[in-house]
Amino acid sequence: MDLGIRGKVAMVAAGSKGLGRAAALALAAEGCAVSICGRGAEALASTKAELEALGVSAFTASVDVSKAEDLARWHAATVAALGPVDILITNTGGPKAATFDHLSDGDWTSGVDSTLLNVVRMTRSVLPAMKARKWGRIVHITSLVAKQPYPLLTISSTLRAGLSGLTRTLAMETARDGVTVNALLPGHVMTDRQLHLAEVKSKSEGITVTEHFARQAAAIPAGRIGKPEEVGAVIAFLCSAPASYVTGQSLLVDGGLVQGTF
Repeated sequence: MDLGIRGKVAMVAAGSKGLGRAAALALAAEGCAVSICGRGAEALASTKAELEALGVSAFTASVDVSKAEDLARWHAATVAALGPVDILITNTGGPKAATFDHLSDGDWTSGVDSTLLNVVRMTRSVLPAMKARKWGRIVHITSLVAKQPYPLLTISSTLRAGLSGLTRTLAMETARDGVTVNALLPGHVMTDRQLHLAEVKSKSEGITVTEHFARQAAAIPAGRIGKPEEVGAVIAFLCSAPASYVTGQSLLVDGGLVQGTF
């Protein structure tokens, strides 16, 4: 299926690893030029080579997504290298994993900067040009905790739900301009973040990481942990021409884990 986005320019935050990398590769496979940011030079270089091997232009930048000046620099450099941005994938590292009693004001402030405010800033940077061209796709990678909160992920559960609210309100504002805004809520997908959380949870439960993953998989109707490329494929569809009537949605990709109807 041709997704109709060949030649579009995509920015993918934290695109050198994990779900960001999966999104970047899926978009490149559809013919998009891709700009990714990250912190590790080696991972950035490796992913850039993978993107270029798919026959598209790729650009990388070393960026701390919690810093406004880094995000502004990345956007300006992307436009200079590849052209105006058609597709934005926001993606951030998760905030501190802890229960409410173990979180300070500093933890909350850091979580807002690294999980919510940076998404606002990235969106703000690309939206005017998208609206002017009457075409754009914005996808926020968040988490299933936006719909099914988890005590150990108190900050994330709070802020991811807020991002779903932002997704809906912004979609209402931009739909007539040909811009869609959606959130992608991954379940348990094998990434570095998933491994970190497994270590934290298994330690608190007094079990091994292997035992933790076995229990986790058993609780998922699909019976297994997800793969990053499965998330990347859904993101690519949300960015496609055929998905032009899909906006304001918070879409779970979780193997059936979340049991709520809505």
